[in-house]
Amino acid sequence: MMATKPHRPWARKPIDTVRAQADSTGMTRTLGPVQLILIGIGCIIGAGVYVMTGTAAANYAGPAVILSFALAGLACGLIGLCYAELSSVLPVSGASYTYTYAVLGEAAAWGLGWMLMFEFGLAGSALAVGFAGYLGSLLGDFGVHIPAAFATSTVQAAQRGGDTSFSFAPSVNLVAPAALAVASLVLIRGIRQSAAVNTLLVVIKCGVLAGFVLVGAGHVDSTNWSPFIPANEGGFHYGVPGILRAASILFFAYLGFEAVATAAAEARRPQRDVPVGILGALLFSTLIYAVVALVLTGLVPFRSLGVPDPIALAVSAIGLPVVAVVIKVGALTGLGSVLLVNTYGQSRILFAIAADGLLPPALAAIHPIRATPANGTVTVAVISAVAAALLPISLLADMVSIGTALVFISVAIAVIRLRTTHPDLPRPFKVPIGGAWIGGQWIGVVPALAILACLLMMGPVLIDIVAKAIAGDWIPLSILLGYMLLGVGIYLGYGRHHSALRLAAD
Repeated sequence: MMATKPHRPWARKPIDTVRAQADSTGMTRTLGPVQLILIGIGCIIGAGVYVMTGTAAANYAGPAVILSFALAGLACGLIGLCYAELSSVLPVSGASYTYTYAVLGEAAAWGLGWMLMFEFGLAGSALAVGFAGYLGSLLGDFGVHIPAAFATSTVQAAQRGGDTSFSFAPSVNLVAPAALAVASLVLIRGIRQSAAVNTLLVVIKCGVLAGFVLVGAGHVDSTNWSPFIPANEGGFHYGVPGILRAASILFFAYLGFEAVATAAAEARRPQRDVPVGILGALLFSTLIYAVVALVLTGLVPFRSLGVPDPIALAVSAIGLPVVAVVIKVGALTGLGSVLLVNTYGQSRILFAIAADGLLPPALAAIHPIRATPANGTVTVAVISAVAAALLPISLLADMVSIGTALVFISVAIAVIRLRTTHPDLPRPFKVPIGGAWIGGQWIGVVPALAILACLLMMGPVLIDIVAKAIAGDWIPLSILLGYMLLGVGIYLGYGRHHSALRLAAD
C-alpha cells in the first residue's frame, strides 16, 4: 500500500486553480458596480456611526473623534487599495482567505480564515446588540418596555473613569439573536432578493442620516467642541492616546469592503466591478462618518454620548422628540442593512473554507433552489447570536478590531508576495505609487504603509486588553486566546486531514 505523502501546511493553492474556481462555485453572477458599492455602504454605515461614535467620543476622544475616524479611514483606504489589486487578480468568493491560500499557504490561510470568522461573527454580534439597543429605545417611546433580563447581555461593561471593566449578570439579550435570525432568512432566499433589500435599506438609512445632519447643523453649539482635544486624564482617556484608542475601536466599522471582496463570485465583471465597489464604498462612507461625528459632538457635550443610541439622544436634547423617533427608525434600518451584509460576507467566507475541505463539506452545500449556501448562513447566524446574547458591544468592538487588523495585515503581505512571485500576472488594478525590489522582494509603498497603519490601530486595543487582564479583568483576553487555541485544534484535528489540496496531491 502506498504511503500517504506528508501534508505541508505551507502548501499553496495554484494561482491558475484559484482563477478557474472563480467560475465554478454554483452561485449566480448578478451584481454590478452600483450594487457592490451599496453592499459596501450597507456594511460600513451602521454600528460605527449609530453606536460606537458616541462611545468613542464619550470615553476616549471627545470632539476629536472626527480625527479618529480620519485615522481609521486612512488606514482602511490603504488596505482598500490592496484589496482592490488582489480582487482584480483573484476574483473569488473567499476574498482575503483565498488570497492568502494562493500566496502564503494553507496554514496561513486557515489562520486568517479563522480570524475572519471571528471578525465577521463578532461584528454581526455587535451590530445585533446595537440593533437591540435602538429597538428597545424606540419601543420605550411608545410605552413598551422590554425586561432588562431579556434585553441586556450576560457579560456587563462598567465604565470607571477612563477604564472599562466586565462582570457577569443574570441576563441574556434575546432581542439581538432575533435580529440575526431575520437577516439569515433574507439571505437564504437568494442574492438577488438580498441585494434588493439591502439597496432599500441603504437608501433609507442614508436619507435619515442626511436629515440628521441638516436638522442638527442648525442647532450646533460650538462651545461643545471646546476643547476639541480634551486633556489626557490617564491611560487612553482623552488626549492623543484617546484619539488613537477611539480610532482602534472605530476601525471595525470599515469592515464592509471585505464584504465587497467576498461578493466577487457573484459579480458580473469582478476584475473591474469589485475594485470600484471597494473604493467607492470606502470613500462615501468616510465622508458620512466625518460629517455625522462633527454634528453629533456639536449638539451635546461629548461626555453624555456614552449611550446605546447617541444620535437619538442628541436630537432629543434639542427638543425634537418626533425627529428622534425617526432617527431611531433610521438607525434600526441602518443596523439592519449592515447586519444583512455582514452575515452575507461571513457565510461566503465559511463557504470558501469548507469548499477547500478545512471544514465539513455540508457548510459549502448550495441550496438546490435558492442557489445560496444555506447551511453556512444558518451556522454563522447561530454562532453570532450566541455571542450577541452574552457579550456587551464595547467588548465585541475591541475583539472585532483585533481580528480586522490581523486580516488586513495579511492582505497587505499577500500583495507584496504576489508581486514578488508573480510579477507578470495581469493586474487590471494596481496599488498606486509603486515600490522597490529589496533583497529579491518587492516592497510596495502602499502595502508597507497599510501594515504600519494596522499595527497602529491594533496596538491600543492589545495594550488595553493585556492591562485589564493584569488588573484582574480576564474576560477579553481569555476570549481571544481561547478562540485562537480552538482554531489550532480544529485545523490539526480536522482541516489538515481533509484538505482538498492534500487529497488532490495524494
